[in-house]
Order: sequence, then structure tokens, then C-alpha cells
Amino acid sequence: MIRSALLCLFLLTAPASAGQITVFAAASLGDVLEDIGAAFEESTGHEVVVSFAGSSVLARQIELGAPADVFLSANRDWMTRLIEMGAIDPDSKVDLLENSLVLIGTGPQTPAEIDTDFDLMQRLDGGFLAMALVDAVPAGIYGKTALSALGLWDAVEDQVAQTDNVRTALTLVATGEAPLGIVYATDAKAEPRVSVIGTFPADTHPRIVYPAAAVEASNNPLNDEFLAFLQGPEARGVFTAAGFAMIPD
Repeated sequence: MIRSALLCLFLLTAPASAGQITVFAAASLGDVLEDIGAAFEESTGHEVVVSFAGSSVLARQIELGAPADVFLSANRDWMTRLIEMGAIDPDSKVDLLENSLVLIGTGPQTPAEIDTDFDLMQRLDGGFLAMALVDAVPAGIYGKTALSALGLWDAVEDQVAQTDNVRTALTLVATGEAPLGIVYATDAKAEPRVSVIGTFPADTHPRIVYPAAAVEASNNPLNDEFLAFLQGPEARGVFTAAGFAMIPD
């Protein structure tokens, strides 16, 4: 009788079976989302599997039916495209974070104002400017737009080393393979081997917003819980410590 009572008590108090959620996230979220995923796992007992790449690559994978549950993009256009295709649940979408765009250099650098008088070619001194793909990856698109707005793109276009994602561009500068690069402010903050030369004026490129949403084809019951966790106090602390700005509800 006692053994039966104890068994019933265990069954009543045992946690539900752990689940798993697959998150596709922009490469620039690499460090913070690893930490937030670990916090979610500790808090809920569920497993978080994260795949990082350029937003354009991930969006195309979702288009082709990749088994993602939640998508975090570094660009609203890619999210909008997926919504229009019916690949994203529009009711789940939330504009989560903001970022800024910076010019970085290897090691210590002399700060400068990034404006129409900035001599980018002199700073490059024959080297290459590392950027994410300028016609596909958000950081590259923002960077090309900013340089064009300042009248600097035409001169530097042939000196651009394009990479699959912004973190690879960051690595080229960190290792000295490229003397300069254009990345997000949060990327620069995460890499001690680079220094920020200057921040591109906000009016030279579209607002850098990171939307998050559930994939329409996913029936994962954890989607709403994870999206809510991303907006909660624990995740907010991780995001802000990394230099992201939270967008108010």
C-alpha cells in the first residue's frame, strides 16, 4: 500500500517529458543565443538546437522546408518575404532587437567620424574591406547602403572581401587577413582583437531590427514558450549585456 502511494505521488509530481525546439538564427546572434538557449534548457528542461548562418541562407532553407521551429532574422525583409510566402506564422512575429553598424580594424585603432569626408581608401592602405555578402546578407546589405549614402562605395567596391556571414567578416579582421571590416556593434564588442573606428550614422541605412517568429509548418508546442522567453527578463539581460537594444512591446 505504501509503495503504491509513493508511486502515485511520483507520477503526480514528475515533470512532463522534455521536448526539443529547433531555432534558426542570424549568425550575429551566435554568442547570446547560445547563452539564452542554455538558460531556457535549465529553466524548462527542454532542449534547444540552434543553427546559425546568414539570414538569407536560413530563410532560403525555410523556404525549402527545412525543419525549423523558430526563425530569428537580422533583417525584416527576409522575415516579410517568408510571411508573404506563407512560411512564417504572422501572428507570432515580434520585432525583438535593434543593432548598429560599425567600421572596425585589427587591433588598436584611432577613432574617426564616419561621414562623407572619411578617407576609407587611405585607411585600407591597399588592403581589403571585409563585409558580409552585400546583395544577400543583412550586414552586407546595410553596409553597402551606408557606404553608398556617404558616397564611399564606388571607390571601395573593388577592395571588398565578401563573406557568407558577418561573423566570418569579423574573423577576417580579427586575424589580420583584412585590415578593416563592417560588422554590427555587438560583433565588435564580442571580439577583443578588433577595435571600433566609428559608427555609421543611423540615417545612412535602414533601421537594423531583428524579428523573431514561429515557422508556419511547425507544430511544436514549445514555440510560444520560447518566443515568450526571448522577451522575458532573463533573455533581456543577456541581450543588453551584449550591446543589443530591446524593442519595447
